[in-house]
Amino acid sequence: MQLVTALTLANRYFPNIEAGALQQLLPEEFISQCLHKAGVATVRRRRLPLESLVMVVLGMALYRDKDVWSIADKMQIALPGRRELVAPSAVVQGRQRLGSEAIRQVFHQTQKLWHQDAEHPRWCGLQLLGVDGVVWRTPDTVENTEAFTKPITTAGESAWPMVRMVCQMELTSHLLTGAAMDKYSTNEMILAEQLIETTPDNSVTLFDRGFYSLGLLNAWQSKGQNRHWLIPLKKGAQYEVVEKLGKQDLRVRIATSPQAQKKWPGLPTHVEARLLHKKVKGKERFILTSMLDTTQFMGDEIVDLYSQRWEIELGYREIKQQLLANEFTLRSKKSEMVKQELWGVLLCYNLIRYQMVRMAKTLPGIYPNELSFTLCANAIVSLFEYGFTLISSHHIPKELDDLTRKAEFFVLPFRREERCYPRQVKRKISKYPHKK
Repeated sequence: MQLVTALTLANRYFPNIEAGALQQLLPEEFISQCLHKAGVATVRRRRLPLESLVMVVLGMALYRDKDVWSIADKMQIALPGRRELVAPSAVVQGRQRLGSEAIRQVFHQTQKLWHQDAEHPRWCGLQLLGVDGVVWRTPDTVENTEAFTKPITTAGESAWPMVRMVCQMELTSHLLTGAAMDKYSTNEMILAEQLIETTPDNSVTLFDRGFYSLGLLNAWQSKGQNRHWLIPLKKGAQYEVVEKLGKQDLRVRIATSPQAQKKWPGLPTHVEARLLHKKVKGKERFILTSMLDTTQFMGDEIVDLYSQRWEIELGYREIKQQLLANEFTLRSKKSEMVKQELWGVLLCYNLIRYQMVRMAKTLPGIYPNELSFTLCANAIVSLFEYGFTLISSHHIPKELDDLTRKAEFFVLPFRREERCYPRQVKRKISKYPHKK
């Protein structure tokens, strides 16, 4: 059975029902609209339509141990023809016709629909978002090296070309809301600029200290309504105290550099922010934020809120270790196909996470990020792969209800916050053997 049919059934939508009766997840009509936006839609009908090749790109993330031709055969996406199977070269050529922009469009359009349906819990009326960077390893080919470059370390040039990516994630559900990618030498703050326009209003974005840029933070806040940010204070940063708001709670003014004003038109000479100071687990924490209203945003809660930034790191771990099964090197040998594969990975991760959001709705007081991604992903993918092919259509709602009822067994144990693993510099491995 085609994966698109399984996904449609998984959302209890049947193609014969009127449009708008129930939401679709990835119907063919929706994918066709994304292909038109990407400019790759064609009138010619091939045995491997572009809409079906989108499913192949999804399958590349689900089945890391299989080659692309086997994935296309396993998912039964080819239209009937003289031969039962298509040639392996047909799948490769089909991916090249599809390109990366089409998958990017599908990712962005689906994340908008899924976030609207998810109804995420909020903190003080604000949606919790996190932004951080991640790198991906690509096969060592000439084209990948020219497009993405290799990292330069003290030991010399790396053996693998790398792709740098910055993602934005909703922290209570781990659903990705946006992503930007480029070659490894690109600064993460340049990629973060591309996420400003897609950031929703009435939100607070948690940044790593590496994104400390007054121009970026000011643009992030000024491009919408109630778009707040939260970031650790840069070491050695100079500021002027404007007002004391409370114990270890200050309203400060930070001067911007002429270089930043030139790069960011409209950036004022000074930026006002709120500086909070609190000792957490024996360490002094200095948090800078745009949330100046002391009646709506309590100081102690803001400092504690920053610990949620780690959720995006857990999301990256779920993608690389669980979804991709620790296969850190991507399979595509051309730069355009690398981008296509990465957008497919993000789309596949969001797809599973959205199903987990629906499962968490049946458990009062449980957030989707408190469910085991590994167990849920295995159950959801197994149901798509085996369940729908062995049961009749009128039994599908029962199977889905059974999966939803099992959600309580996928809840993770309570996190032990008393555990602490401080960062430390690892001893450099010597290339000479140790003396006995």
